Order: sequence, then C-alpha cells, then structure tokens
Amino acid sequence: MAKRDYYEVLGVSKSASNDEIKKAYRRLAMKHHPDRNKDDTSAGKKFKESKEAYEALSDADKRATYDRFGHEGLQGAAGGAGGGFGAEGFGDVFGDVFGDIFGGGRRGRSQVFRGADLGYELRLDLEQAVDGDAVTIEVPTQVACEECDGKGAAKGSEPVKCTTCGGVGQVRMQQGFFSIQQACPSCKGAGTVISDPCKKCHGRGRVAKTRKLSVKVPAGVDDGDRIRLSGEGEAGRNGGPSGDLYVEIRVNSHKIFAREGADLSCEVPISIATATLGGEVELPTLDGNVSLKIPPGTQSGKVFRLRNKGVVTVRDHRTGDLFARVAVETPVHLTDAQKDLLRQFDDLVSDGGEQHSPRAGGWLDTVKRFFERIS
Repeated sequence: MAKRDYYEVLGVSKSASNDEIKKAYRRLAMKHHPDRNKDDTSAGKKFKESKEAYEALSDADKRATYDRFGHEGLQGAAGGAGGGFGAEGFGDVFGDVFGDIFGGGRRGRSQVFRGADLGYELRLDLEQAVDGDAVTIEVPTQVACEECDGKGAAKGSEPVKCTTCGGVGQVRMQQGFFSIQQACPSCKGAGTVISDPCKKCHGRGRVAKTRKLSVKVPAGVDDGDRIRLSGEGEAGRNGGPSGDLYVEIRVNSHKIFAREGADLSCEVPISIATATLGGEVELPTLDGNVSLKIPPGTQSGKVFRLRNKGVVTVRDHRTGDLFARVAVETPVHLTDAQKDLLRQFDDLVSDGGEQHSPRAGGWLDTVKRFFERIS
C-alpha cells in the first residue's frame, strides 16, 4: 500500500512553518495516542503515520530531500525504520507531547536526545543469502559535527544558559486557574542557546554524511530478515546516544531456483522421447550438477525430490531438499518428414488404445458417462 503524502497526513500545506507542523503533529498525537484510544485498533496506525511524517518534515535536511524526491528519497535514511514505533517510541512521544501540557517527568532529560534509527534495504543474490557474505553499503545519515564536537557552537565558544527559562528548558504559563508547564520557546527545551553558531553545521551540531559500513551477512538469511547494527544510526543531539541501523534483506529472483525456507524448487524440461522411454538429465544444484533419472512413462508435472540438496537457514541447521518438477516439452518448427513420422507414431499408439494412453481412455469414458447422464 502506497504511503500517504506527509503534508496530507499532518493536514498542513507545503509552505507550512516548523511551528505549524509541530502544532499539527501535537494535535494528531493527542488525538490518536494508543493510551487514549485503547478500543480503537486503527489509532495506533494513525499515531505511527503522523509520527513518521513529523520526523521527516521537522528536520530541515529530510524535509528538503522529501520535497525534492518524495518518499523514495528518504528510503535507506528514514528515521524510525524497524523499531522506532515500539513501546519505547510511544513513551518518548507521549512525554514530548503531554509533558508540555501536564508538566511532569521530562525535566532534566529533555536536553539529551537519542539519534533516530535508520533503515536500509540490502539486495542479495540467492547464492549470497545462502552462503553468507560481507557487503559494503553506503548509508546517508546525520553525524556529529567534527568542527564543534556536536555542540553546535563555534570553536572557542560554548552554549550559554537560556535567560528565558534559567537553563531548565521549560517555562510555566498561567491560564486561568491552571498553571501549564511547556517547553521554553527560546531554547526549544534544551536549556541553552547558541550565541555564536558553528559555521559548518549552522548550530545544529550534526551534518549530513554518507558513511560506508561493512555488513556481515550470516549464511542462510532469507527475504525479509533484518540485521541490527547497534549505534550506526543517526547521531544523537546534545550528547545523546546514536540510533541503530536496521538492514533489511531482499533476495533477488533466481533464474533457476525458487526458495521456500530451507527448500528449493525448479522446473526441468525433458523431451517426449525421454519422458516415454526414460533416461537421465543433468540437473543443476547450488553445489554443482547432478544426474536425475527419469523412469519410462513419466508424465509432465511429475515432481522428484532430491534430499539434502536445498539450503540451511539461519534458524534451522538442517539442510532442506530440492524439488524438481519435470515439464515435457512439445517439439516446435518440425519438418514435413518429422511431422509424417509423428503421425505414423500417433496412429500406432491409437491402435493400442488404453494400453498406451490409460489417462486418455479413462477421460473419454468419463465424458461418455457424463453425456449419458444428462441426456
């Protein structure tokens, strides 16, 4: 199912400001949070969808990439892939959204942010997935700025305490009878402000970079398996830990074999003569060619099982089997002489009746009884 446009998800225009995007997200998060909609199974999906949209549009670099290339531009570098929406993810957003309104437990923790998790789709040939491999990938991500050590302040300067909130990161607003605590509008909850921003990262503390990583693919991985690389996601902010990278395996289609768990299957074309008289055909396997014996009178569609010629999976150390389905190939582009010989052969077979064609004779009897019943 195609993803909805992120601006449509949040209900904002493409020219919306960061504040408008944040307000729209808070409204949706409060409306669809699972803790407030325990009887609505669709609320969790809507909550995840709005969170994903917010994470993309609230980041200036990701938003620029999305505006230019759409969802495909964020593939391989989209925050939250593979685990960002679990119970821990819900808890973090719950605190971000509702902590501003009700006050509470995020004071002192709001200054440190863990980096986003990343997702990467790794395509492998069947042989690579079966045997394992070491693959080098290139991952676009956000890393800590080396110029300012991730602080966002220019060399020789340091972030200073925010004068609006006194370094707490939150301010208290009086609305009628209620006193509401919310993130400081001056420092955005960080507790500090940067008076002299780093020229390389422009005060963000992070810069875009394409990193080369070596991924060790274990033998026997299958389509849809994931490999977690701890700490290889986006860099955290204000000294927070980096996120993780989730590498999702996608196995390319093979020209010969289809895979189902530990078992392989393939189709083997044989001639009419081989099917009729029997013989041997050469059959490829991942370990090399083997000889497959075809007994006389083999019908098209017959499946032969070759034990222990399949693969070993990461979850099961037994070796699977190879299932070879024979397909009797009908000759094409025959010469006149070949056609004459084939007609003579067909006449001889027809004279033998069910002795040579038991299935055809049985089918004709069935058809005859059917018409006798309805007449």
